[in-house]
Amino acid sequence: MLDSFSIKVIRWPLTQSAKLVNKFGVTANQTTLFGFFLGCLAFPALITEHYLVALVFIVLNRVCDGLDGALARIQGITDAGGFLDISLDFLFYSLIPFGFVLANPEQNAVAGAFLIFSFIGSGSSFLAFAVMASKQGIDNPVYKHKSLYYMSGLTEGTETIGCFVAICLFPAHFAIIAYIFGAACWFTTFTRIYSGFHTLKS
Repeated sequence: MLDSFSIKVIRWPLTQSAKLVNKFGVTANQTTLFGFFLGCLAFPALITEHYLVALVFIVLNRVCDGLDGALARIQGITDAGGFLDISLDFLFYSLIPFGFVLANPEQNAVAGAFLIFSFIGSGSSFLAFAVMASKQGIDNPVYKHKSLYYMSGLTEGTETIGCFVAICLFPAHFAIIAYIFGAACWFTTFTRIYSGFHTLKS
């Protein structure tokens, strides 16, 4: 829902930053890997309940995630780069709720498991359609510069970032936020499966 708006806001600063970084010979794939490393540093911060520190690493990870795409558009979009980016993204998304689970298992375990379960549904429907869309040569009219078909939904990248920010700022309310966002992810999953099936069938 929000990605189409947030992209318009961040496109210019990301493009300018990418032009600067490109001059130093940094590649999109290097940026992807570095961003994933920074994102992983949020995990020990979460376990030790340093939630604001974790939030810094989460934000840095997301900045790198935008920057690698901007670099790829300068240096050339590749299937290998797209594969690396999306694979590490979903690992990172699951890592954050797992950190909250380990920080406070008694309070967060069930809600965290539900959120990770929800990410599985959202991610699998997203990737499964992307594979079939590529096989059938279906182009994405909205996100033309993506390396794979970017299937929209109620919970996309911007909403997920918002969820992570909320749980880091209000860790005592992790469970209720996780349940709400997880339910939204399942709405996305079911609508993607329905629309994806009928798109491919026709």
